[in-house]
Amino acid sequence: MTFDFPQVDLPSEIVAWTDVTEDILNLYRQSCRLKAGIFAICMEGSIKASINLIDYEIKENDLITLLPGSIIQLREKTEKVRLSFVGFSSTCTERVNLFKLFLDLFHKTTEHPVLPLNQEAAGYFKEYFAFVTRLACNEEITIAPEMTEALLNTVLAATRMVYKNYSKANRKSSRKEEICKELVQAVAQHYVTERKALFYANTLGISLQHLSTTVKQVTGKNVLDIIAYIVIMDAKAKLKSTQMTIQEIAFSLNFPTASFFGKYFKRHVGMTPVQFRES
Repeated sequence: MTFDFPQVDLPSEIVAWTDVTEDILNLYRQSCRLKAGIFAICMEGSIKASINLIDYEIKENDLITLLPGSIIQLREKTEKVRLSFVGFSSTCTERVNLFKLFLDLFHKTTEHPVLPLNQEAAGYFKEYFAFVTRLACNEEITIAPEMTEALLNTVLAATRMVYKNYSKANRKSSRKEEICKELVQAVAQHYVTERKALFYANTLGISLQHLSTTVKQVTGKNVLDIIAYIVIMDAKAKLKSTQMTIQEIAFSLNFPTASFFGKYFKRHVGMTPVQFRES
Protein backbone atom coordinates (compact mmCIF):
# COMPACT_ATOMS: atom_id res chain seq x y z
CA MET A 1 0.00 0.00 0.00
CA THR A 2 1.31 3.47 -0.84
CA PHE A 3 0.30 6.75 0.76
CA ASP A 4 -0.08 9.95 -1.23
CA PHE A 5 0.92 12.55 1.36
CA PRO A 6 0.16 16.20 0.54
CA GLN A 7 3.35 17.95 -0.53
CA VAL A 8 4.36 21.20 1.14
CA ASP A 9 6.80 23.78 -0.23
CA LEU A 10 7.76 27.29 0.85
CA PRO A 11 6.36 30.43 -0.81
CA SER A 12 9.81 31.93 -1.45
CA GLU A 13 13.36 30.62 -1.84
CA ILE A 14 14.18 31.30 1.81
CA VAL A 15 11.85 31.62 4.79
CA ALA A 16 13.05 32.17 8.35
CA TRP A 17 11.34 32.86 11.64
CA THR A 18 12.43 32.89 15.27
CA ASP A 19 9.01 32.69 16.91
CA VAL A 20 7.13 29.63 15.68
CA THR A 21 4.66 28.72 18.43
CA GLU A 22 2.09 26.01 18.94
CA ASP A 23 -0.56 28.19 17.28
CA ILE A 24 1.34 28.02 13.99
CA LEU A 25 2.41 24.41 14.46
CA ASN A 26 -1.23 23.38 14.74
CA LEU A 27 -1.43 23.88 10.97
CA TYR A 28 0.74 20.78 10.52
CA ARG A 29 -1.33 18.28 12.49
CA GLN A 30 -1.88 16.27 9.29
CA SER A 31 0.96 14.30 7.71
CA CYS A 32 2.65 15.98 4.76
CA ARG A 33 5.74 15.44 2.65
CA LEU A 34 8.15 18.36 2.50
CA LYS A 35 9.44 19.58 -0.84
CA ALA A 36 11.58 22.15 0.97
CA GLY A 37 14.62 21.67 3.18
CA ILE A 38 14.04 22.90 6.74
CA PHE A 39 16.45 23.33 9.64
CA ALA A 40 14.97 24.20 13.03
CA ILE A 41 15.93 24.42 16.67
CA CYS A 42 13.67 24.18 19.69
CA MET A 43 13.95 27.42 21.65
CA GLU A 44 11.81 26.34 24.60
CA GLY A 45 9.27 23.74 25.66
CA SER A 46 8.73 20.45 23.87
CA ILE A 47 6.49 18.90 21.27
CA LYS A 48 5.90 15.42 19.90
CA ALA A 49 6.31 14.87 16.17
CA SER A 50 6.39 12.04 13.68
CA ILE A 51 9.25 12.32 11.18
CA ASN A 52 9.35 9.75 8.40
CA LEU A 53 6.71 7.80 10.34
CA ILE A 54 8.84 7.54 13.52
CA ASP A 55 7.80 9.38 16.70
CA TYR A 56 10.13 11.87 18.41
CA GLU A 57 9.84 14.20 21.37
CA ILE A 58 11.54 17.48 20.43
CA LYS A 59 12.95 19.36 23.42
CA GLU A 60 14.76 22.61 24.10
CA ASN A 61 18.05 22.94 22.16
CA ASP A 62 17.23 20.03 19.85
CA LEU A 63 18.26 20.53 16.21
CA ILE A 64 15.75 19.29 13.63
CA THR A 65 16.98 18.53 10.10
CA LEU A 66 14.27 17.89 7.50
CA LEU A 67 15.59 17.23 4.01
CA PRO A 68 13.29 17.37 0.97
CA GLY A 69 11.09 14.29 0.90
CA SER A 70 10.74 14.08 4.69
CA ILE A 71 7.28 13.12 5.97
CA ILE A 72 6.31 15.24 8.97
CA GLN A 73 3.35 15.32 11.33
CA LEU A 74 3.26 17.36 14.53
CA ARG A 75 1.35 15.79 17.41
CA GLU A 76 0.16 17.14 20.74
CA LYS A 77 2.36 19.60 22.58
CA THR A 78 3.54 18.55 26.02
CA GLU A 79 4.06 22.13 27.17
CA LYS A 80 4.48 25.61 25.72
CA VAL A 81 6.78 25.34 22.73
CA ARG A 82 8.67 27.75 20.49
CA LEU A 83 10.84 26.93 17.49
CA SER A 84 13.23 28.92 15.31
CA PHE A 85 13.80 27.79 11.75
CA VAL A 86 15.34 28.49 8.37
CA GLY A 87 13.81 26.86 5.31
CA PHE A 88 14.85 26.70 1.66
CA SER A 89 12.28 26.04 -1.05
CA SER A 90 12.47 23.24 -3.60
CA THR A 91 13.52 25.82 -6.20
CA CYS A 92 16.64 26.58 -4.18
CA THR A 93 17.48 23.04 -3.05
CA GLU A 94 17.05 21.68 -6.56
CA ARG A 95 19.18 24.42 -8.10
CA VAL A 96 22.11 23.68 -5.82
CA ASN A 97 21.45 19.90 -5.76
CA LEU A 98 21.06 19.69 -2.00
CA PHE A 99 21.30 15.92 -1.96
CA LYS A 100 24.80 15.96 -3.44
CA LEU A 101 25.89 18.68 -1.03
CA PHE A 102 24.69 16.59 1.93
CA LEU A 103 25.58 13.22 0.44
CA ASP A 104 28.04 12.13 3.12
CA LEU A 105 25.45 12.47 5.90
CA PHE A 106 22.25 11.53 4.09
CA HIS A 107 21.72 8.29 6.01
CA LYS A 108 22.60 9.97 9.34
CA THR A 109 19.98 12.69 8.92
CA THR A 110 17.47 10.05 7.88
CA GLU A 111 18.22 7.97 10.95
CA HIS A 112 18.57 10.89 13.39
CA PRO A 113 16.54 13.91 12.19
CA VAL A 114 16.50 15.24 15.78
CA LEU A 115 19.77 15.82 17.64
CA PRO A 116 20.31 17.33 21.12
CA LEU A 117 22.82 20.19 21.20
CA ASN A 118 24.75 21.60 24.12
CA GLN A 119 24.01 25.15 25.20
CA GLU A 120 26.92 26.66 23.28
CA ALA A 121 26.21 24.90 19.97
CA ALA A 122 22.50 25.65 20.25
CA GLY A 123 23.36 29.30 20.84
CA TYR A 124 25.27 29.51 17.56
CA PHE A 125 22.31 28.14 15.61
CA LYS A 126 19.88 30.45 17.39
CA GLU A 127 22.02 33.49 16.60
CA TYR A 128 22.45 32.51 12.97
CA PHE A 129 18.75 31.78 12.50
CA ALA A 130 17.97 35.18 14.04
CA PHE A 131 20.38 36.83 11.58
CA VAL A 132 18.79 35.06 8.60
CA THR A 133 15.33 35.98 9.90
CA ARG A 134 16.27 39.67 9.94
CA LEU A 135 17.42 39.38 6.33
CA ALA A 136 14.44 37.38 5.13
CA CYS A 137 11.87 39.60 6.85
CA ASN A 138 13.37 42.91 5.74
CA GLU A 139 11.17 44.13 2.90
CA GLU A 140 13.87 46.58 1.80
CA ILE A 141 16.31 43.76 1.08
CA THR A 142 16.06 41.50 -1.96
CA ILE A 143 17.99 38.33 -1.35
CA ALA A 144 19.66 37.27 -4.60
CA PRO A 145 19.84 33.55 -5.47
CA GLU A 146 23.60 33.62 -4.86
CA MET A 147 23.00 34.90 -1.33
CA THR A 148 20.36 32.24 -0.69
CA GLU A 149 22.79 29.55 -1.79
CA ALA A 150 25.50 30.98 0.48
CA LEU A 151 23.10 30.97 3.46
CA LEU A 152 22.11 27.38 2.69
CA ASN A 153 25.75 26.28 2.42
CA THR A 154 26.49 27.88 5.82
CA VAL A 155 23.62 25.99 7.47
CA LEU A 156 24.73 22.76 5.80
CA ALA A 157 28.33 23.20 6.97
CA ALA A 158 27.22 23.79 10.57
CA THR A 159 24.76 20.88 10.47
CA ARG A 160 27.39 18.58 8.97
CA MET A 161 29.79 19.44 11.81
CA VAL A 162 27.11 18.70 14.41
CA TYR A 163 26.29 15.30 12.91
CA LYS A 164 29.92 14.28 12.62
CA ASN A 165 30.63 15.30 16.22
CA TYR A 166 27.48 13.50 17.37
CA SER A 167 28.55 10.29 15.63
CA LYS A 168 32.02 10.41 17.19
CA ALA A 169 30.72 11.21 20.67
CA ASN A 170 27.95 8.63 20.80
CA ARG A 171 28.93 5.52 18.91
CA LYS A 172 30.62 4.07 15.90
CA SER A 173 28.53 3.38 12.84
CA SER A 174 27.14 -0.14 12.67
CA ARG A 175 28.10 -2.35 9.76
CA LYS A 176 24.61 -1.86 8.31
CA GLU A 177 25.02 1.92 8.41
CA GLU A 178 28.45 1.62 6.79
CA ILE A 179 26.94 -0.45 3.97
CA CYS A 180 24.34 2.26 3.34
CA LYS A 181 27.01 4.94 3.39
CA GLU A 182 29.15 2.96 0.94
CA LEU A 183 26.11 2.43 -1.29
CA VAL A 184 25.31 6.14 -1.45
CA GLN A 185 28.94 6.94 -2.23
CA ALA A 186 29.05 4.27 -4.95
CA VAL A 187 25.79 5.49 -6.49
CA ALA A 188 27.05 9.06 -6.48
CA GLN A 189 30.11 7.89 -8.39
CA HIS A 190 28.41 5.59 -10.91
CA TYR A 191 24.73 6.62 -11.24
CA VAL A 192 25.20 8.08 -14.72
CA THR A 193 26.19 4.71 -16.15
CA GLU A 194 24.97 2.12 -13.63
CA ARG A 195 21.40 1.90 -12.31
CA LYS A 196 21.03 -1.78 -11.46
CA ALA A 197 21.05 -2.89 -7.83
CA LEU A 198 23.18 -5.94 -8.67
CA PHE A 199 26.05 -3.73 -9.86
CA TYR A 200 26.19 -1.99 -6.48
CA ALA A 201 25.96 -5.27 -4.56
CA ASN A 202 28.94 -6.53 -6.55
CA THR A 203 30.78 -3.24 -6.03
CA LEU A 204 30.31 -3.51 -2.26
CA GLY A 205 31.21 -7.21 -2.31
CA ILE A 206 27.95 -8.45 -0.77
CA SER A 207 24.92 -10.34 -2.04
CA LEU A 208 22.02 -8.49 -3.59
CA GLN A 209 19.70 -9.89 -0.91
CA HIS A 210 21.98 -8.64 1.88
CA LEU A 211 22.24 -5.20 0.31
CA SER A 212 18.49 -4.92 -0.27
CA THR A 213 17.57 -6.04 3.24
CA THR A 214 20.16 -3.78 4.89
CA VAL A 215 19.15 -0.65 2.96
CA LYS A 216 15.48 -1.26 3.73
CA GLN A 217 16.16 -1.72 7.45
CA VAL A 218 18.33 1.39 7.80
CA THR A 219 16.66 3.88 5.43
CA GLY A 220 13.17 2.52 4.81
CA LYS A 221 13.92 2.72 1.08
CA ASN A 222 15.03 0.13 -1.45
CA VAL A 223 18.22 0.25 -3.51
CA LEU A 224 16.45 1.43 -6.66
CA ASP A 225 14.86 4.27 -4.64
CA ILE A 226 18.34 5.50 -3.66
CA ILE A 227 19.60 5.30 -7.23
CA ALA A 228 16.54 7.04 -8.66
CA TYR A 229 16.68 9.75 -6.00
CA ILE A 230 20.21 10.74 -6.99
CA VAL A 231 19.45 10.57 -10.72
CA ILE A 232 16.33 12.70 -10.31
CA MET A 233 18.08 15.27 -8.08
CA ASP A 234 20.75 15.72 -10.76
CA ALA A 235 18.08 16.01 -13.47
CA LYS A 236 16.12 18.56 -11.44
CA ALA A 237 19.23 20.66 -10.86
CA LYS A 238 20.01 20.67 -14.59
CA LEU A 239 16.42 21.54 -15.50
CA LYS A 240 16.29 24.48 -13.09
CA SER A 241 19.80 25.86 -13.25
CA THR A 242 20.97 25.32 -16.85
CA GLN A 243 19.83 26.08 -20.37
CA MET A 244 20.45 22.51 -21.49
CA THR A 245 17.75 21.04 -23.70
CA ILE A 246 15.80 18.01 -22.50
CA GLN A 247 17.71 15.89 -24.98
CA GLU A 248 21.06 17.20 -23.74
CA ILE A 249 20.09 16.45 -20.14
CA ALA A 250 18.92 12.97 -21.16
CA PHE A 251 22.22 12.24 -22.87
CA SER A 252 24.25 13.71 -19.99
CA LEU A 253 22.52 11.20 -17.69
CA ASN A 254 23.09 8.35 -20.15
CA PHE A 255 19.46 7.85 -21.19
CA PRO A 256 19.20 6.50 -24.75
CA THR A 257 16.55 9.03 -25.80
CA ALA A 258 14.79 12.11 -24.48
CA SER A 259 11.56 10.11 -24.54
CA PHE A 260 13.00 7.40 -22.30
CA PHE A 261 14.32 10.05 -19.91
CA GLY A 262 10.92 11.76 -19.89
CA LYS A 263 9.11 8.57 -18.92
CA TYR A 264 11.64 7.84 -16.17
CA PHE A 265 11.38 11.38 -14.82
CA LYS A 266 7.58 11.40 -14.87
CA ARG A 267 7.41 8.03 -13.11
CA HIS A 268 9.43 9.38 -10.20
CA VAL A 269 8.34 13.03 -10.12
CA GLY A 270 4.77 12.90 -11.38
CA MET A 271 5.31 15.40 -14.20
CA THR A 272 7.34 15.65 -17.37
CA PRO A 273 10.74 17.39 -17.46
CA VAL A 274 9.17 20.27 -19.42
CA GLN A 275 6.38 20.65 -16.88
CA PHE A 276 8.90 20.61 -14.04
CA ARG A 277 11.11 23.22 -15.72
CA GLU A 278 8.13 25.50 -16.21
CA SER A 279 6.70 24.98 -12.71
